[in-house]
Amino acid sequence: MAAAELFKVLSTPLRLGIVVELARAERRVQELVDALGASQPLVSQHLRHLRAAHLVRGDRQGREVVYALADEHVAHIVLDAVQHAAEDRPVAT
Repeated sequence: MAAAELFKVLSTPLRLGIVVELARAERRVQELVDALGASQPLVSQHLRHLRAAHLVRGDRQGREVVYALADEHVAHIVLDAVQHAAEDRPVAT
C-alpha cells in the first residue's frame, strides 16, 4: 500500500480512534463502541474499511469477532501522529 493510500484510509477521526484502541489491545466491536462513543453500525462500517486495507484483522471467537492490528507499524505511525498533533507548537507569523 502506498503511503498516500494509507493516510487516506486513516483520514477519519473514528478510524484513527479505532487504530489507537487496537494499538492498546485487541477489542470486540462493543468494546470499541463503548470506548469511542460511536454507534455499532458506524464502528463496524469503519472496521470494514480498515480490514479491506489490510490494516486490521478480525479473528472469530465463538459468536464474536475480536479485532487487532494486522501490522504494528500502523500503530507506530498513528500513535506518533497523535502525539505530534497534541504537542504545543509555536504559531507561525
